[in-house]
Amino acid sequence: MQIIFVDRRLARARTLTVTRMRMAMLALGLSALIVAVAAGMFAVVFRLAAEGDVPVVHSVVSSVMRAQFERNELYVQNNVSAMAKMLGDIQARLLRLDALGERVSKLAGIRPEEFNFHDVPGRGGPLAADAHSLSMRELQDQVAKVGQSVEQRADFMNVVESELAATEARDALLPHGTPLSVGFVGSGYGMRNDPFTGQMSMHTGEDFAAPVGTPIFAAAGGVVVSAELHPDFGNMVEIDHGKGLSTMYAHTSHMMVKIGDFVRKGQKIAEVGTTGRSTGPHLHFEVHVNGVPQNPAKYLASLHPRAPAAGDVTAALRAHAPGDSLPPTPARPAVAAVPAAQL
Repeated sequence: MQIIFVDRRLARARTLTVTRMRMAMLALGLSALIVAVAAGMFAVVFRLAAEGDVPVVHSVVSSVMRAQFERNELYVQNNVSAMAKMLGDIQARLLRLDALGERVSKLAGIRPEEFNFHDVPGRGGPLAADAHSLSMRELQDQVAKVGQSVEQRADFMNVVESELAATEARDALLPHGTPLSVGFVGSGYGMRNDPFTGQMSMHTGEDFAAPVGTPIFAAAGGVVVSAELHPDFGNMVEIDHGKGLSTMYAHTSHMMVKIGDFVRKGQKIAEVGTTGRSTGPHLHFEVHVNGVPQNPAKYLASLHPRAPAAGDVTAALRAHAPGDSLPPTPARPAVAAVPAAQL
């Protein structure tokens, strides 16, 4: 592009050729000049506001500073509000986690003094050389990570609680305690001399000697499938615990349950007597798996909490447990059931 200058004072016209490079340099120079002038004016204005007493300048600077301060305050307030909301969510999750922890500790049998959820655990250690104060962004990231970690642990505790509850439910259906609170083992599981004939015969249960009327407790929870008068076992109660496991309580004087009743572990179901083929008051207790008698000592690992002679009874159980090599006897013959109400 060419620019022609014409003037009466000029002897002849002059021509200026403008190239793209010159245009770019001219624009850059103008921009730099504008920035320099603006910076100079900005510096002069703030200097006058700081040192002088120019009301107009002071008012302008104060307005600019006030607007900047308000924007910063709004930014901080918004971030604090967001942090407060995140903190509230984490506190709610921690309360739920504490409640879950207490329930799980109870299911797991942990004593409160061993693991207190309300005490802050001790922490310590040297201060690292690269330690620094957290920025707002770093603080937000830390809070978000803590919230996510709490949620993950709460999910894990829910799974653990479910597993422990399921284990406790299964355990409630297994016979783990003696059916009597008093008494002792008078005859154990295995081969023995028959008390009436003296012949060697298989004894398919444990005999607990106790006075007439002694309460008999269910060794595990289940459904009563039999409450009848048997010619050999006398008044007998049989409880089905599921998955082929059942227990039988014989020679009772009085039955307190009927067929179809659901009983809990430790519930009183009968009283000791001497009905049926019996030489004296005692409880004949059997454990069956798929209808086959088993050694009750394998299941009675713990005793009823009210048993006064736990050590003696446990020792007697072990002394009368000859092992599992003995052949099981055939199932007892079926007889007509007599309703419990008529006994």
